[in-house]
Amino acid sequence: MPRFALDRTTTTVGVAVLALAGGIAIGGTGAVSASPPAEPKVQNSFDSLGADVRAAKLPSGRTAHYTDSGPADGTPVLYIGGTGTSARAVHMTDFFRTTRQDLGLRMITVERNGFGDTDYDPKLGAADYAEDALEVLDRLGVEHFKVVAISGGGPYAAQIASRAPERVSALHLAAALPPYGDRPAYCALTDDRLRAAVEDQIKDPRVWWAFPDDSPVHAIPGFADTAYEDGARTYNQRGQQADPAPQVHEQRLYCDRPGPDVSKLGAPVFLYHGDKDTTVPASTLAAWRSAFTGTTVKTRTYADSAHDVQYRHWDQILVDLAGRSDRTVVCLSRRTRALPAAEADALVAKDRATLGSCAWND
Repeated sequence: MPRFALDRTTTTVGVAVLALAGGIAIGGTGAVSASPPAEPKVQNSFDSLGADVRAAKLPSGRTAHYTDSGPADGTPVLYIGGTGTSARAVHMTDFFRTTRQDLGLRMITVERNGFGDTDYDPKLGAADYAEDALEVLDRLGVEHFKVVAISGGGPYAAQIASRAPERVSALHLAAALPPYGDRPAYCALTDDRLRAAVEDQIKDPRVWWAFPDDSPVHAIPGFADTAYEDGARTYNQRGQQADPAPQVHEQRLYCDRPGPDVSKLGAPVFLYHGDKDTTVPASTLAAWRSAFTGTTVKTRTYADSAHDVQYRHWDQILVDLAGRSDRTVVCLSRRTRALPAAEADALVAKDRATLGSCAWND
């Protein structure tokens, strides 16, 4: 029986009367018709699962593995991940991919010796990486570019700045280890002891990529699993079975002193540091600043961050990479804004705004 009955005694002739009757439409003529469901919408193109890792045979005879994501006519940025990362580590910043795309940034990564798809050669150093990266950029037709380096990517960024200062239009160093100043304490360890210190960590990416419970990265949906996947790729992609040799080799490279001469770099340098960072402490900022004698150095420090400042304030780094360092990213009245720096600072000082995207508050 229909849920609703049609009272024909109240129906005026010539006027259509519709009543719901178990999903059936009844017209004024008494005819019964079924409304077909709307046509499903299916997209015409694929959504990206992330940039492909490509291989390039270089003039040196080495094979470089790299990714290239973003608009071909966008601002080229060489992304150098931290120690123990693959060419796909850039996707750990995809939680602000929409902002990156809106700013027209093209992210290019070049994988380092022994990680991911890239063969291990114990004879290669940081300068060889710089050579490979520049040759990949040449192959892509990129003459001038910006550099952003995270953590253990710092010494490699310095090599790029030293080798091709005229091609680097800006250098951004986030919690980046400098190849200047005091050597890391572990440099006094033997290779066997250093191997023992890292091998258990890299066997389990969940250990290698463990952040403290209070780290803001835990607020990013899927961040931990993305990091674990990159850790597995870094140490197992070619069947390395978590061989610690490449990692020990890279750790040794961080001990090399003196670092390269970057005094000819005329492009601006940006330093990002978390006040709670004990991995790359505040003293390293002075080491970086003393190395760049031919340019201006801007430092952004954050009380809310440790060795995760590169992720917690990736929104600001993106704005800086886009050439808008005159703006500061804040959350104001539940809306993310990139305001003039003085205005933003005043609002934050009055507790009317917080630094970074409103996504962090959610």
